[in-house]
Amino acid sequence: MQAEAKHTLQNADVLRQETVISELASYDVRSVFAIHQQSQLMGRLASDQRLVEVASFLLNDEVYLHQSRLNYKPSFVGKEFYWHSDFETWHTEDGMPRMRALSMSVLLTENTSHNGSLMLMPGSHRCFLGCIGETPENHYKTSLKKQEFGVPDQTNLERMVNEFGIVSPVAKPGSILIFDCNMMHGSNSNITPMPRSNAFFVYNALSNQLGAPYGNKSPRPDFIANRTPEPIHPKGGYLAHRSDLSFA
Repeated sequence: MQAEAKHTLQNADVLRQETVISELASYDVRSVFAIHQQSQLMGRLASDQRLVEVASFLLNDEVYLHQSRLNYKPSFVGKEFYWHSDFETWHTEDGMPRMRALSMSVLLTENTSHNGSLMLMPGSHRCFLGCIGETPENHYKTSLKKQEFGVPDQTNLERMVNEFGIVSPVAKPGSILIFDCNMMHGSNSNITPMPRSNAFFVYNALSNQLGAPYGNKSPRPDFIANRTPEPIHPKGGYLAHRSDLSFA
């Protein structure tokens, strides 16, 4: 998986260009969306029973893939992801009706306390925080680089930190971090020489399919928010044989 992520980064020019998101002030790749459609290995990983069956159990439903991506936070220049709740955006801009989705982050590099690892407020998923202001049309074109709309105000952030605290999970490659779609989370910049990357999959309950956006006039593109859901049939066994991999 590490080799596949590296191969994808080195060959970003052959991917669907709308799915490749760069840092705001550079050409460094920040994320590659719809990665399950562009990498056979990542598509297989997204349907692995060790992920899908856990998601289905936690959501008590069949699940489908709402979103997938590879996230990169390169050494020295990887920028922050400001505090946010995914559900606030998915509800407003994608039309996700209820908090019946979860995210799974498969760590491809070590998450340390120094290299911009994810920070979460445990228990904050029980508290929905609506964000003030009108979301611009086609907001995703800038928000995927740096989100300025749909982020919580500082007064409420301070209140939530005082109530829930902040944890920053540290773990080795191959670990999986699972969190609720309404969990308040974010991450700092990475100014260390240790890059960070993960394969990120969002599983939504099949009964919670997207409708019309609750805030926008038009929904975001399908590579960000899947509008043709099909239940995932879990797969077991090895992820892939070497001859099947993109980098072979």
